[in-house]
Amino acid sequence: MRDRLVKLLATGFGTGYIPKLPGTAGSVLGVGVWLLIQLTGNSWAWLVFAAGILPAIWIAGTAERLFGQHDPQCAVIDEIVGMTVALAGIAPVWWLVLTGFAAFRLFDIWKPFPIRQSQKLPAGWGIVVDDLLAGGLACAVTHAVAWAVS
Repeated sequence: MRDRLVKLLATGFGTGYIPKLPGTAGSVLGVGVWLLIQLTGNSWAWLVFAAGILPAIWIAGTAERLFGQHDPQCAVIDEIVGMTVALAGIAPVWWLVLTGFAAFRLFDIWKPFPIRQSQKLPAGWGIVVDDLLAGGLACAVTHAVAWAVS
């Protein structure tokens, strides 16, 4: 039962099984998480999200063992968390969300320093931290774009 729950959460309720682009599908789900936080209009929702990062690390590490491979493609909980971070503090304006999404996917795939190096962390830490860093960098870029056009 526990293993099934871990797989369900790690794969973003199955979005990680989408062929060809599971990371992008997980990122779309991350936009959905961000939207839910926005809709609450409550800053406490961000605290709940932040508290969920440590369990996400555990889930990612456990999923790695269950799927029998390092950072399995179908495990997209890291993209969900990273994408949500990428949009933190961003106004719900379509082009800003698109900018954040594109920046996150770029940094998640390209993995500039120190993102690539963070993947060497053990188990779930290496899986999730690189996406948190990519999300933070994408968030900074998106805020810079928003500031530049305002």
